[in-house]
Amino acid sequence: MASFRRLPRFLGLLFMGIAVPGGCGSRTELPTQEPCDNPGELRNCSNLCGAGSQLCAAGYWQECQVAPADLPCTNNCGSGLAHCEAGKKAECIVEPSHKDCTDECGTGLLWCRDNQWGTCEVEPQSRDCTNKCGTGIQMCTKRVWGECVVQRIETPCASACGKGVEICENNVVTPCNAPQPLPPKLHPIIRDFRADYVDFEGPGFGNKDDRGIIAPDLGPDDLPVYTLAGAAASISGKASFDQWYRDVPGKNLRTDAVYLQLSESPSVPGQYVYTNTSFFPIDNQLFGNEGRSHNYHFTMMVSTEFNYVGGETFAFEGDDDMWVFINRKLAIDLGGIHESESASINLDQQANALGIIKGGRYRLDFFFAERHTIASDFTIRTSIADIGSCSTIQ
Repeated sequence: MASFRRLPRFLGLLFMGIAVPGGCGSRTELPTQEPCDNPGELRNCSNLCGAGSQLCAAGYWQECQVAPADLPCTNNCGSGLAHCEAGKKAECIVEPSHKDCTDECGTGLLWCRDNQWGTCEVEPQSRDCTNKCGTGIQMCTKRVWGECVVQRIETPCASACGKGVEICENNVVTPCNAPQPLPPKLHPIIRDFRADYVDFEGPGFGNKDDRGIIAPDLGPDDLPVYTLAGAAASISGKASFDQWYRDVPGKNLRTDAVYLQLSESPSVPGQYVYTNTSFFPIDNQLFGNEGRSHNYHFTMMVSTEFNYVGGETFAFEGDDDMWVFINRKLAIDLGGIHESESASINLDQQANALGIIKGGRYRLDFFFAERHTIASDFTIRTSIADIGSCSTIQ
């Protein structure tokens, strides 16, 4: 009976081509399925996809049957699901995830996609900025801040010769395009005196400052007004001083054939300069040198007009006397016989005292005297352009 029940399995093995040990032409290959005795029987089983059932059919347990499932999984991006079917698990699928991050532009998001973290993603940022042209916007893109962008700005400006605009664009300021004056060419009146004139070259003359002896305003004839009742340190009195800048036959001789040509400063834009450390404009003229190497005894006066645009300055350095009047008001007082001295004025800072406002036209007068031998220095530095400087013909 036992031999009869084993016959089907033996025949089954033959029909499936599986060698029986000891048989003719036998192979050592083992069956790939587990034998079973009860057709239709089910048993529990499992594979990578989870738990299932296994059927006994044709004398063998069939492949474990597990329903397809999405199984929890993790990768670099976090937790997700991996689809599992027929005992095979697919790639772990994780929804894109992110976390906060910062870079040179600011705060953004760092994303993880396809099992890989990317780079910090920050939306283009902007911030206020300033440059020479004013306030603008600076953008940051791809971790790099760009240049400050300020809209083109046109600012009204003016020179002594007219109006224009100053343009600022791309952090570059272009100069005012108003018509620019030429370096001034001043036309003085020079009066020569003999060396024995009472206020010139007298014995005992040395450094003697005479400050405060001139009225703060020009007189009705646009000349300085001597204010002392008697003598000053180096001036005998009002009678002699009143002859310095007036034609007095027998006392002085006059010329207006001399001019002072200022030149542009090589180091200060908009400044004009006249400098002469041996200032003897009437050597061998009028009364002559009187036996000396130079004609040391003369006065000089200059009168002109200018348009006040703002920012102008006037500076003098030299010897001897120098009085400068702006809008007929005393601005510089260097009276006296002395070695080279200097003084300057900023018109903006003294505008109220001088009674001047931007856009107005005003007088500039200065009065100089060389009264003693040895040296004569004369230097003017100014940004004041006289009205004649606006013409190509001077």
